[in-house]
Amino acid sequence: MKFTKEGIIVGFALFALFFGAGNLILPPFLGFLAGSQWYLVALGFVISAVGLPLLGIFAHARLQGSMFSFAEKISPVFSLIFCMFIYVISVALPSPRTAAVTHEIAIAPFFDISPMTTSIVYFFLVFIFVIKRSTVINNIGKFLTPAILLLLLAIIVSGFFTEYEAMATNVTELPILAGFFEGYQTFDAIAALLVGGVIIISVKMKGYESPVEIRQIITMAAILAGLGLFLVYGGLIFNGAMVNSEFPQDVTRTQLLSGISFLNLGGIAQMSLAVLVALACFTTAVGIVTGTADFMAERINKPYVYSITVFLACFLGVIIGALSVNAIIEIALPVLLLIYPLTIVLILLNVMPPDFRTKLIMTVTVIATAIFSLPDALKYVVSEELFSSIQQYIPLSEYGLGWVIPATLAFFGSYFYERKIKTEKSY
Repeated sequence: MKFTKEGIIVGFALFALFFGAGNLILPPFLGFLAGSQWYLVALGFVISAVGLPLLGIFAHARLQGSMFSFAEKISPVFSLIFCMFIYVISVALPSPRTAAVTHEIAIAPFFDISPMTTSIVYFFLVFIFVIKRSTVINNIGKFLTPAILLLLLAIIVSGFFTEYEAMATNVTELPILAGFFEGYQTFDAIAALLVGGVIIISVKMKGYESPVEIRQIITMAAILAGLGLFLVYGGLIFNGAMVNSEFPQDVTRTQLLSGISFLNLGGIAQMSLAVLVALACFTTAVGIVTGTADFMAERINKPYVYSITVFLACFLGVIIGALSVNAIIEIALPVLLLIYPLTIVLILLNVMPPDFRTKLIMTVTVIATAIFSLPDALKYVVSEELFSSIQQYIPLSEYGLGWVIPATLAFFGSYFYERKIKTEKSY
């Protein structure tokens, strides 16, 4: 596949839209806990934080609509509810988290100001950046992404030439699964549904109308962004593993990232990390707010809807972004355990051939996924004892994967049922 200038710009922008707060602070901590088994947590993390988002973008390239297209075949009402849930989650959790991470790493070490002040200034800048829709992707792809990549490479590559004590013993149980579930916290599978729509609209706004041409640009951009994410995640996880004898076990994610940067870059570490964090977080917040506003403008065809949605998303970001990073991560966990399985299933269904994504197959598979992912989420908000007792009867539920076997059985059961009906009708 030939890489065009447009595909490279969109690919750079897609990388930056994916690479935000969680993508920066989560991988080093995974490597820190895994030690010599860093490559196993890296494998799990890459599956959920690179593989699934890439499939989501490939599905967008095929559908060439919005997030609404992913579940529309099941029911327009269900699709609308699912989309609204995703957008509310996105503007209420990952978007504000970018402001919280920016404050803890990029602002607090230099200035004695409150998290609320940081959050207000941060989302004011997001509002200014997003309100002119036609320039969003170009500005990110041409200017912000190269700066992010240069700073990331400086931190990662310098770590390969720094001497550390031998890696401590691994403290991560089931490292592949630990990496897979930590990948949930990046929100990138959800982000694929959200920012994929942003990319589609942006490419069309540039004058591309042919579905084949649009598909080629999006596919090219997804491959480029996925390769970048793969290399960056591997480097950050390995850097975290190399320093796991240098820090106490109770170190926080943000403290570890700051410490790695100082060990690798010395005196310029704090400033370099501050700029990197601010840029990485900012582009993700821009993508979330833009995607949410695009969706609302599409559903309510009024000229003022885009601007009002941008304002409301930024206002909510100001309020929640004043919380700590760890507080936002804890709030996000049960929500992710409920919505992520549905997101994964919808992505997988939409990259399959038409015979495997009929209305019946998609409906039955999604219902099974929703039912069997509920215990994983509800035990954190209702009664852990009650739902833990239920989970013992659901295979793989102790690993947070209780939905996998029921969804698989529902998928194949409905597929073979449809084939049987078609065979009988042919006679």
